[in-house]
Amino acid sequence: MANCQNEAATERYDLVLQGGHVIDPKNNISEPMDVAVRDRRIAAVGKNLSTTNAKQVVNVSGLYVTPGLIDMHVHVFSDGQFNGSVVADGQAFSGGVTTMVDAGTPGALNFGLFKERVVETSRTRVLAYLNIVDKGMGPHDHDVPRMDVKACAGVVKAFPDLIVGVKTAHYWTRDPWDEAHQPWDSVDRAVEAGVLADKPVMVDFWPRPPERSYEDLILKHLRPGDIHTHVFAQQFPIVDAQGKLNPALWEARERGIIFDVGHGAGSFWFRNAIPAFKEGFVPDSMSTDLHTGTAATGTVGNVLNVMSKFMNIGCTLEDVVMRTTVAPAREIGRPELGTLDVGADADIAVLKLNHGDFGFIDSGGAKMLGNQRLTCMLTVRNGGIAFDAEGISKPEWEKAPASYWVCP
Repeated sequence: MANCQNEAATERYDLVLQGGHVIDPKNNISEPMDVAVRDRRIAAVGKNLSTTNAKQVVNVSGLYVTPGLIDMHVHVFSDGQFNGSVVADGQAFSGGVTTMVDAGTPGALNFGLFKERVVETSRTRVLAYLNIVDKGMGPHDHDVPRMDVKACAGVVKAFPDLIVGVKTAHYWTRDPWDEAHQPWDSVDRAVEAGVLADKPVMVDFWPRPPERSYEDLILKHLRPGDIHTHVFAQQFPIVDAQGKLNPALWEARERGIIFDVGHGAGSFWFRNAIPAFKEGFVPDSMSTDLHTGTAATGTVGNVLNVMSKFMNIGCTLEDVVMRTTVAPAREIGRPELGTLDVGADADIAVLKLNHGDFGFIDSGGAKMLGNQRLTCMLTVRNGGIAFDAEGISKPEWEKAPASYWVCP
């Protein structure tokens, strides 16, 4: 059902986004509508909303209005363990993102510092997967004694509003197995912590068959609702030499395993993604794995880049919006996000669909040509305009208010 309401001519709004094409997958909306904000929340979504008493009206004709996007795999915490993180507010709003989920940079021992330095100082809504390693991502990724199941689960349960799950990553990818490093140590401990905390697990994985195969990960070790990120990385047997999809992915999806993009600097290859799409396999959610190794190189600057790649592969605009709003909101257990429900936090993205000749880069250094690309024109976070690419919410300088002309 469309998320609309009848509104009186005297309705007071703080902000009205007028004349755009609204895409709200949760409510099955994809048509021209206005969106109104009052008291930092969505007040109305409907056609021809009254602007008589609106404090601000922004004309967004020709643009697409969506819920604020969710990037569910980023790194925004630098504490000496992992120093490749980006600044949340410096990257989120220019991509229409209002919620970022840090994928395991903090662990049980430094989550308090992460909360103080990042969560509480960011305008972006920042959530987290807690690393199974107590010191978080970094030099201790392979240190099994630091994979403290009870400590991890305890911190997750202590901050259920901020921690959305458990993360394991980068464990023992090349060296021989020994008594201190067994094939499934990291994954199984993360899952155990997820069971204790009643939260999903996100896995960054390197298969090493026969002891540690990809098929065993998604068919035996992960639970329904657990997330395999980096699904199109080079190391996974997603498609065979003939381009046919590995049937284990269909079986795993039937089991309830979630597949996330997690693009990153080394985890998205067209040679896996495009044949998989042709076989009908589309990832459940689209995220960036944003860090300094990707943000500054052109590989993937924000989630709009990932969405644009999949649109040129064959997804519709509505589909990629769904996989960056309602789908990740469901995966992280926060269904109140990623929607324009009346009463929801007023997190909104206004996007432009550009047509032309564009090139897109994968993690292997190969290029795909395309003819459409998304850019962000305006981002509203918690009811306030946080980003405005071309001044669509501003007056022309000649018509600026009196205060503009006075130097205090």
